[in-house]
Amino acid sequence: MITELGHFALILAFLTAIVQMVVPLVGAHRRWSGWMAVAEPAAGMQFLLTAFAFGALTWAFVTSDFSLQLVAMNSHSAKPMLYKITGTWGNHEGSMLLWVLIVALFGALAAWFGGGLPPTLKARVLAVQAAIAVAFFAFILFTSNPFLRLAVPPFDGNDLNPLLQDPGLAFHPPFLYLGYVGLSMAFSFAVAALIEGRVDAAWGRWVRPWTLAAWMFLTVGIALGSWWAYYELGWGGFWFWDPVENASFMPWLLAAALLHSAIVVEKRESLKSWTMLLAILAFGFSLIGTFIVRSGLLTSVHAFANDPERGLFILIILAVFVGGALTLFAMRASALEARGVFAMVSRESAILANNVLLAVGCFVVFIGTLWPVIAEMAFGRKLSVGPPFFETAFTPFMVLIGLILPLGAMLPWKRGKLGRVARQLRPAAALAVALAALAWAMQTGRSALGAVGLLIGAWVVFGALTDLWVRTGRVGDRIGRLRRLPRADWGKAVAHMGLGVTIFAIAGLMAWETEDIRVVRIGESYDVGVYTLTLDGVKQVQGPNYVSTMGMVRLERDGRPVAMLHPEKRDYPVARMPTTEAAIDYRFLRDVYVVLGDIQNDGSWTMRTYIKPFANWIWGGAILMALGGLLSLTDRRFRVAAGARKVTPAGVPAE
Repeated sequence: MITELGHFALILAFLTAIVQMVVPLVGAHRRWSGWMAVAEPAAGMQFLLTAFAFGALTWAFVTSDFSLQLVAMNSHSAKPMLYKITGTWGNHEGSMLLWVLIVALFGALAAWFGGGLPPTLKARVLAVQAAIAVAFFAFILFTSNPFLRLAVPPFDGNDLNPLLQDPGLAFHPPFLYLGYVGLSMAFSFAVAALIEGRVDAAWGRWVRPWTLAAWMFLTVGIALGSWWAYYELGWGGFWFWDPVENASFMPWLLAAALLHSAIVVEKRESLKSWTMLLAILAFGFSLIGTFIVRSGLLTSVHAFANDPERGLFILIILAVFVGGALTLFAMRASALEARGVFAMVSRESAILANNVLLAVGCFVVFIGTLWPVIAEMAFGRKLSVGPPFFETAFTPFMVLIGLILPLGAMLPWKRGKLGRVARQLRPAAALAVALAALAWAMQTGRSALGAVGLLIGAWVVFGALTDLWVRTGRVGDRIGRLRRLPRADWGKAVAHMGLGVTIFAIAGLMAWETEDIRVVRIGESYDVGVYTLTLDGVKQVQGPNYVSTMGMVRLERDGRPVAMLHPEKRDYPVARMPTTEAAIDYRFLRDVYVVLGDIQNDGSWTMRTYIKPFANWIWGGAILMALGGLLSLTDRRFRVAAGARKVTPAGVPAE
């Protein structure tokens, strides 16, 4: 009964979204306040109905209702409760329902907290957001209905993909979708402003918090996915430039560019056309990511579906929304004339350079991701584009961004003096060079990658700290002023420091990693770096819904015990799929990473061991970046209605 009610609620949400799409848009065109007012209750009702439908599907998974086709295909009664719940979105249909739920959530938030928006703009924003929801409601109901029943329910289900039965990947999709779909709000604001033919500083203030929230969630989602790949897949890496990894990374790059260019619109009313284009393309690349994951166009361990019909539907959605928005953008070009002018040496120029580097970097990743398909279609050749291409082609852009970032953050608006900022950053540059020289001196016969990564990472971190310190002035209570700085300033500094930490960690890991692959007998010891590892034994362990072959590896340093590691090879009998579970001894400066391989004819085991310096710093840097976004988002100036004028009593100065 609950399942049928969920299906009915989904249909009602679809109809509500159609009303929300049409009525407020007509009302805004005709200036009919009553019609425009329909948008707010419709947005709230659409979200509540979609949430009920999603709750009904979740209940079916929790109670193991195998009469529902989706539950029978993606769950099992013996599965732990956490993975029964997360199994709701661990499949194509459920994940699309989560997608449209988040679309509705963002629309409802704009309705509830957008009281300061002009009525016509608010009505149009909510109408465009509803149009996106309508497209995906139609996609779900006509091609991917999660509420289909089975005439003869099975006794038990087929289980969830074992690779998805992990805490890291359980929470990865919701955060990733909050980022993906959050960019729909920036898109809706852009299209609504283009319809009105008005883009000004207030628009820049309204769109920034939505972009910032989307970028923050996307950062967390990508970091969770990278962490999962690191410890779950057993191949020892954190990023493989997989097509689906790239599909989430490209919108992140464009969202970062959009976030910075919106600042220029707000402060100087410049870069309007560029900012509009970024808002359209950022959401467009989110749709491209959805198409890649669900069309079967590219093969990936992350892919949800392999259905050309569904892929064609998403491609039509992409063409309609992005093509329509770009057409509107071309028609409204005259309304996007920049007002503020700026010199070559200014914060605006630095942000523009940052934007160009991020956008070109995104384009390089896009070409590398789709080139195998292009080569096969155009030239009839099967090609593979792997990590060496991306690392060679993409890294220079990140190096340039890292070099420019501290200078650009401290340059004044409109016109600045590079020499003055460079003098303020001398201590940061000296510290960065000293650390890089120390790293170069300590390493023996290795590449310059680690030292260069430390140089750039330290330059970005110390540059952000210098920026904070300079903002406190030259005299007086500088510590007190530091504490009273706006949260947005602290957020910017923390996010930039997080980027610096991540740049160094990636370079350090790639430069100084130690790898060892060998065959080991039970009781045999071997050395990797400064550590001694001993395979004490291998045993069979029964898990809740799997059977594990678990190794017992003793880790020692200089004869002193450090940890007992338990690498596993798990077999899921229902899903008929094995997985590899790496055993990792996490420490602040390094990880010891052990993988148990196959048994050999003589009873020995293949063992892979890695010493990974600064591995945890990669995700620590991502956490700092997300924390910086959160700090900025809590600044009182970063509200949806930040651009609204406040009515203050006579004699009381406005803020």
